[in-house]
Amino acid sequence: MAETIRKITNSIGLPRIIITLFFILTCVMAVLLELPIDMLTHQVLVRIGMNGVFVLAMVPAILSGTGPNFGLSLGIICGLIGGLMSIELNLYDGWGFAAAIVIAIPIAVIVGWVYAQLLNRVKGSEMMIATYTGFSIVFLMSIGWLIMPFKSPEMVWPIGKGLRVTISLGERFADILNELWEFPIGKVKIPTGLLLFFFVCCILVWLFLRSKTGLALKASGANPKFSLACGINVDKNRITGTILSTVLGAVGIIVYAQSYGFFQLYQAPLMMAFPAVAAVLIGGASAQKAKISNVILGVFLFQGLLTVSLPVASSIIKEGNISESLRMIVQNGIILYALTKVNGGE
Repeated sequence: MAETIRKITNSIGLPRIIITLFFILTCVMAVLLELPIDMLTHQVLVRIGMNGVFVLAMVPAILSGTGPNFGLSLGIICGLIGGLMSIELNLYDGWGFAAAIVIAIPIAVIVGWVYAQLLNRVKGSEMMIATYTGFSIVFLMSIGWLIMPFKSPEMVWPIGKGLRVTISLGERFADILNELWEFPIGKVKIPTGLLLFFFVCCILVWLFLRSKTGLALKASGANPKFSLACGINVDKNRITGTILSTVLGAVGIIVYAQSYGFFQLYQAPLMMAFPAVAAVLIGGASAQKAKISNVILGVFLFQGLLTVSLPVASSIIKEGNISESLRMIVQNGIILYALTKVNGGE
């Protein structure tokens, strides 16, 4: 019996078991406390869709050998620029959403290529350099948002220069994916368009990884020396993985913002890479290996636990407003635990 339990623990991974049991416990507590399960289920589905592309961005970076992309903020900045240009062009609804993605992708390709050149020169220290680069670009763009020549009154301060900290998408393309083909199951509203967009992105990345280029990319990350001996250009594949990760980060922030209802500038993108890294690690990935299934499982566990645990805790502890403090404790606790298991629970 003990040997069977040990084998199950090794195959699934202790972090996944602990997080899953904790998630099940919070769900049971939510039922016992008579919380609105239909609303919580809807929120979990929405958070999976709006955060899933960020987590997916980790896969090409990990498989190419550069490790979890702590520099995801570069892609996020590219996506924000694409979204702001869409507003500047006065586009609405699906056209505005599509334009934001179309504008952001070539910017992300260029930024990702430059970023990849840096990572190729610091092999062995990618995660540290990526974190520093991600933080640096956020603070640099805090100056950039003040001097960019945008004119739309929806974005600029009414007095002075620069862009506002928060830019509403309410009349542009807020909830464009959430409400697309939305339908109820009982009292639970299913954000069909949002989930479909996430799963389509997963399928596209999965197909890419099964292509000749994708197989070479995985080989480069798994065994660089053997790949070089076989004539595979390892540096080129690292560049490809980094560019793809940056592009997914750019698309991810647009998907996130349309669901959230706002673009947040200045220091808002600073810590967005850490929940994405934690989610993919909780899903079973490591610093060297990652699969699409790790993305789906990880974003479900991370966002599900974060969504359900806060109202449960708030119902148990009624004194004062502790929701924000609890959110930070739970989220950062999961992130810290996941990062201590960076080898996938080994």
